[in-house]
Amino acid sequence: MSKKTYVAVAVGLGLVSLSACGSSSDTAGGGGGSKTVTLVSHDSWAVSKDVLADFEKSSGYRVRVLKDGDAGQAVNKAILSKGNPQGDVFFGVDNTLLSRALDNGVFAPYKAKGLDQVERRYQLDAGRNRVTPIDTGDICVNYDKKYFADHRLTPPASFADLAEPAYKNLLVTENASTSSPGLGFLLGTAARYGDDGWQAYWKKLKANGVKVVDGWEQAYNEEFSGSAGGKKAGGDRPLVVSYASSPPVEAIYADPQPKTSPVGVAKGTCFRQIEFAGLLDGAKNAKGGQALVDFLISKKFQEDMPLNMFVDPVTKNATAPAAYTKYAVPVDDPETLAPRAIADHRDDWVKSWTSLVLK
Repeated sequence: MSKKTYVAVAVGLGLVSLSACGSSSDTAGGGGGSKTVTLVSHDSWAVSKDVLADFEKSSGYRVRVLKDGDAGQAVNKAILSKGNPQGDVFFGVDNTLLSRALDNGVFAPYKAKGLDQVERRYQLDAGRNRVTPIDTGDICVNYDKKYFADHRLTPPASFADLAEPAYKNLLVTENASTSSPGLGFLLGTAARYGDDGWQAYWKKLKANGVKVVDGWEQAYNEEFSGSAGGKKAGGDRPLVVSYASSPPVEAIYADPQPKTSPVGVAKGTCFRQIEFAGLLDGAKNAKGGQALVDFLISKKFQEDMPLNMFVDPVTKNATAPAAYTKYAVPVDDPETLAPRAIADHRDDWVKSWTSLVLK
């Protein structure tokens, strides 16, 4: 998962993933009994100990987690096991993959308690309630502030800027066929330039020296000169496709903490992601699953997410921690695409992108 390293850092500082994580083989039974509820998720799931303990105490359920790889892999496994799922609740399907899960009947309808507090703009399955919005974030180009200050160069602010000669050989992005942020960046360009224009844009990026690597870990922590990992690895690309939440990560975990983050965000290059959870069709412990979905949009959990998974709350009653908002970069007008548009074009776009950019 793209934010896996962020979560690993958080775990090292005392935050934990949910209890009793297991492999597919030892959790295949699903709910594990009426007092156990099983959450299936991608690898980046994390929550604070006390927040989890409060839920387990108040609900009477013990929470078990099955981490199933990155988001795409986890969704594919959920589709293959539909009707006889590995757990009770699935967390981590986002708007780039949502239609695939819904079309395959992975989820059972459930209207979560507290749904009225979830911003309407995030409820992409409103009325049917097969999934519940849990968090949101933006895939954006990040820039190394020091590099641009040292070179007296204005950082890029838009997709169009990235194709300008001033930024030749500066950008690294992820493979759209193997990486969630890479796919999100491709979708952002399709949203911005349309089905008839995104390929011409990518031809300009390729001519301007964009570098493509397999995944976020390599792009951000090896190639990008602005991250702590990239500095150690000798990264020489001051522009990288990452997240609007990268600045808080680089500042919060720095010692000493800086007044401002060393990483900036090109706000005109962002694509909005929304992650969902849903009660799995055929769940062994549907009642426990419903309680868990309710918990995921509770004020306590929503306010716990930003410093664990570096994503933003979706409920109106939640406020992100001050340590997060101090460095966060709000994106007011990100690119978006309807799930159906993504479903109709995603595979063709990725195939065309691969042929155009990698060959």
